[in-house]
Amino acid sequence: MKTNLYTNKKRWKWALAVVALLVIAASLWYTNRLVKSIAEQEIKQVKMWAAAMEQHAVMMKSTEEFFNKVNEQEQLRVDLLANAYRHVIDISSNENTAIYLDIFRNNISIPLVITDAKGNILNKANLPPEQEGKKTFDDEMKQAYSKFAPIKIDPGYGSVQYLYYNESRIYTDLKAVLEDMSDHFMEEITLNSMGVPVIVTNEEQTQILSFGNLDSIMMRDTNYVKQQIAIMRDENDPLQIEFMNKGKATIFYRTTDLVRQMRYYPVIQFVVFALFLLIAYLLFSYARRSEQNQVWAGMAKETAHQLGTPLSSLMGWIELLKMQDEPFVGTHEMEKDIERLQIVTDRFSKIGSVPTPEPTDINYLIRDTMDYLQKRFSKKFEFEINLPEGELIMPLIPSLFRWVLENLTKNAVDAMGDHGKITLDLIDDGDHIHIDLSDTGKGISKSKINQVFNPGYTSKKRGWGLGLSLAKRIIEDYHKGKIFVKSSVVGEGTTFRITLKKQ
Repeated sequence: MKTNLYTNKKRWKWALAVVALLVIAASLWYTNRLVKSIAEQEIKQVKMWAAAMEQHAVMMKSTEEFFNKVNEQEQLRVDLLANAYRHVIDISSNENTAIYLDIFRNNISIPLVITDAKGNILNKANLPPEQEGKKTFDDEMKQAYSKFAPIKIDPGYGSVQYLYYNESRIYTDLKAVLEDMSDHFMEEITLNSMGVPVIVTNEEQTQILSFGNLDSIMMRDTNYVKQQIAIMRDENDPLQIEFMNKGKATIFYRTTDLVRQMRYYPVIQFVVFALFLLIAYLLFSYARRSEQNQVWAGMAKETAHQLGTPLSSLMGWIELLKMQDEPFVGTHEMEKDIERLQIVTDRFSKIGSVPTPEPTDINYLIRDTMDYLQKRFSKKFEFEINLPEGELIMPLIPSLFRWVLENLTKNAVDAMGDHGKITLDLIDDGDHIHIDLSDTGKGISKSKINQVFNPGYTSKKRGWGLGLSLAKRIIEDYHKGKIFVKSSVVGEGTTFRITLKKQ
């Protein structure tokens, strides 16, 4: 049994397709696993960073509470100093004032200024250098000591005094450090976020306090900010952080743009790989078709050349037979066969060349070709030819177009077996003409319909499977038309359609 060339080629295509899919699947699996691993690692780092920031905020909150307690202690110390000073200057008291003087003198950190009712400085301690030489409590000093209300001291003999005080130098220095820590805390959040996009808002989320690793120009767009916050909220739960003196803040964050892009990398890789395979397939198919065309053209021209010599000899022998006294009875039929061989030779000679279509009455061409074929098939095959009346001029290559009709008709006869009906209908829709050639044969299964025009495909035990392939080449390449299976039902028959432009 002859090996079906197309079947083998199809098997190779499927095998290569399966191998390609396996390679793509393995590549996508590994890439996706790698991207997922990187994303999980970054998420872990982001969570560690977020936890560290939260711990930092807790530490700063504890520091603030500590400073508040220190401040309360300083208030108590000031009250103690005021009370000690009141006992020292109270002349009506019989107490031993030495202990009160020690309390007052041991104050080495809290700035104090004691004045009389007129603002004259009576006593002072721990003042900055620029205030040491002052004798009166002027407006500048009142401004400097305006944070705390002065303590009124009444010794009891009608001379009221006032004790002005400020935060201790140590507390002031520590508080400055704390304020600096508070001011730089949000900057630390954004700088230490390891490339993670971060947005810090107030508790009500109405004000952007800080952001990091985002386009500063785009962050001016309110819609962009809302979009980023929505993305971050969907990806991670925001953090609530308590500031020392600024209330609560909300930190939104998400994974880096690199990881977000890498999540789409397997899809991009698949698309690029698929495009590469498609382009490679198209290039190889084009090269294969070009090679086939060259082989077919060369084979056809060589066949035409080889047929030319015996045809010339046969024509000479017929002329000799005609010259005999008693002409040979079969000379006329032999002339018809030689004429037929000349037509076949002409067809082969035009394959691979660029023949020029010529105005042709397609009705006459179809009728003449089908009449010729009908006479050479059994009378058990019925022919029905439905053509419009009058001439229908089309640009055709008559010899090649006849070949297409012959191929379709012979295939139809082979499909019907020993009897059946062939119907040819020509439909003119104005811009195009459609030729439908139908048979009552065994039909073509749906899985084979797209294969019938491929070189090497055949359902017969004999033949090379080139007839329909050549027919498709003649219609599409030389006549710029289309040929396809219009319909086919297994066990009922098949209809082929040829569509040509009228211009």
